[in-house]
Amino acid sequence: MTDAAPLSGVVPPVCTPLTPDREVDTASLTRLVDHLLDGGVNGLFVLGSSSEAAFLPDRHRRTVLDTVLGHVAGRVPVLAGVIDMTAPRVVDHVRAAVRAGADGIVATAPFYTRTHPSEIAVHFRTIAAHADVPLYAYDLPVSVHSKLTADLLLDLAAEGVLGGLKDSSGDEAGLREVILGRRDRDLPAFSVLTGSELTVDSALWMGADGVVPGLGNVDPHGYVRLYQAAARGDWETARAEQERLFRLFRLVHVGGPHMGRGSSALGAFKAALFLRGVIDHPTTALPQIPLDDDDISQVRKYLSEAALI
Repeated sequence: MTDAAPLSGVVPPVCTPLTPDREVDTASLTRLVDHLLDGGVNGLFVLGSSSEAAFLPDRHRRTVLDTVLGHVAGRVPVLAGVIDMTAPRVVDHVRAAVRAGADGIVATAPFYTRTHPSEIAVHFRTIAAHADVPLYAYDLPVSVHSKLTADLLLDLAAEGVLGGLKDSSGDEAGLREVILGRRDRDLPAFSVLTGSELTVDSALWMGADGVVPGLGNVDPHGYVRLYQAAARGDWETARAEQERLFRLFRLVHVGGPHMGRGSSALGAFKAALFLRGVIDHPTTALPQIPLDDDDISQVRKYLSEAALI
């Protein structure tokens, strides 16, 4: 890992617009990037969960990398997800991301295989050894079925293996333990980013450096306002903005009982971007069930209530 300033601010996990025949819609993708940059975001994260990375074949991943990195052209840092089951597979993605010019890479613990914490440490060390950009650990136990402990993360940070954390564990006490441990162990370069759209004000108050919000695709300006209010110590304004975004986030449930939670959320993000005129199609990757017309009408209602259309 190379030395770099700690990442902070609003770093949305960029959705991957698709055409009706499920190719990457590069024209919509560049408009989405412009929408996020116009919102004042501090960085971008491609090929994460909100990017539908788990559904994208490798050629689509490469298209996303080349399109976004070429369009951003160094204006903000771009992190690239290199998520796969085990270290040898992840390393292939690392090579592609570094070759494309990514400023950092993001990896989960191994999954499908059953691994011990000591093997998870080897996993991250192996990935870092094949990259000359910062490596961010993505704590996502709901998907990978392993929780990254504070001790593991901080030990790897002290070794120079990890440059930061995207915490999507939903464990607020665990997040606080990492933040306190970073201070106690004098690791100021280790970035701590929350992945929860709903408790950003609380995470920033605890000392987190920023947020990676899927809903930030839909309303980047709102998350930037929240972050800036917190940065200047205006916690009342930060709370009010968080509460507005909390209400807007209810759009992820429009799919109700007729599809999976992930399908509903990703479909809602894309429907919102379509309704806002940012992307051309709200298509989601197979085998996700698409939103129907009634679902999209509900998304429109939430956008209207949030004064976004």
